[in-house]
Amino acid sequence: MKLDIPSLSEAVATPAVSPLILVVEGDETHRGFLSASLRAWGYEVISAASGAVALTLCERRLPDIVLCSWAMTGLSGLDVCRAFRSLSEERRGYFILLTDRPEGGVVTRALDAGADDVLIRPIGPPDLRARVMAGERFLVMQRELTQKNKLITETLDVLRQVHALIDKDLIEAKKFQQSLLRERYRAMEGGNLSMMLRSAGHVGGDLVGYFPVRPGVVGLFGLDVSGHGISSALMTARLAGYLSASTPDQNLALTLLPGGSYAARPPGEVIEELNDLVLHEMETEHYFTLMLAIADLTTGEVTVAQAGHPHPALLRGDGQVEQPGTGGFPVGLLAGVGFEEYKLQMAPGDRLLILSDGVTECPDPGGEMLGEEGLARMLGELRRFSGPALLSALVWKLSEFAGSRDFPDDVSGILLEYQGNV
Repeated sequence: MKLDIPSLSEAVATPAVSPLILVVEGDETHRGFLSASLRAWGYEVISAASGAVALTLCERRLPDIVLCSWAMTGLSGLDVCRAFRSLSEERRGYFILLTDRPEGGVVTRALDAGADDVLIRPIGPPDLRARVMAGERFLVMQRELTQKNKLITETLDVLRQVHALIDKDLIEAKKFQQSLLRERYRAMEGGNLSMMLRSAGHVGGDLVGYFPVRPGVVGLFGLDVSGHGISSALMTARLAGYLSASTPDQNLALTLLPGGSYAARPPGEVIEELNDLVLHEMETEHYFTLMLAIADLTTGEVTVAQAGHPHPALLRGDGQVEQPGTGGFPVGLLAGVGFEEYKLQMAPGDRLLILSDGVTECPDPGGEMLGEEGLARMLGELRRFSGPALLSALVWKLSEFAGSRDFPDDVSGILLEYQGNV
């Protein structure tokens, strides 16, 4: 991805340039002494005999340092200081007030007016030079700070642009991930399928889906890749290809028969192969939980293999909720492990729900997780709902339990409603 962003200003040291000093003094002798001393030390000097003339010079070219007498005809030094401060908000010069009055309160009044320093006459060359050099150091630090602040501002602007580009890409990635869930509802001979996928962020690691095996037989799966974000979503997209409904020849859960039709492989065997693929062929630190089921819609028999995924919820027609399962290890953690299969027998009117752990591990405001008992209770309250409405109502109830519409983990599910031979 190429980022069309501006380059940052280089953070370079402020060059050593002799500052411009303005001397404002009504007394010609004092003004001449100050100006001559400063020029002898290598400074560029301009001078003014009054505050009004000084401010005119400042409007033409803003000085770096101002030496200004307190008592003058017309504008006082305090007036000049206040006016000088209002000339520029971005650039701050160093202002030194000169006074013959050492009485208390002088320094406070000067600082309140915006002055940086006060010099009491008579002024000796060493004191004058020391105060001017202090002003120079202040200006150097101020300019370096201004430059660094500019660099920080530019960096923040670039980061905002980068964030906007990433956010745009994440939105597109979310659209792509949602496209992996091709259908939210599918009516079939002998049963109906409903699916939901809700990521905690822009993208996540959950996915549910199905694939036809042969007439009357369908494969179901729910998987949850560890972590969140783009890397988990990429892993999910790759795994979706191994259980694809659109390309059965690439579906690991299917085997091609001589006549050109397909049959289902044992789910436990399929998960073992996926485990080997992740450990030996995929360069990833992610692992994932998986539930793979092959449902025969003519008999109601479902063969299930479970790899660390939450137990399925079997909603019986009489309202009972069963959560059978073997648990098992997640895929991609350990080599050579087996994945046990078990069978469920559904009767017409029964419903099988495969959910991610974002449901059972959803916390309430006090941090208590919903758990399997809470899920069973919730499903009992929602038994009158069916199809996509049941999944939507489940998310709504879950948000009530959590006290928020935003969940800490992805929430996904696939629902099989078994009708039998109708």
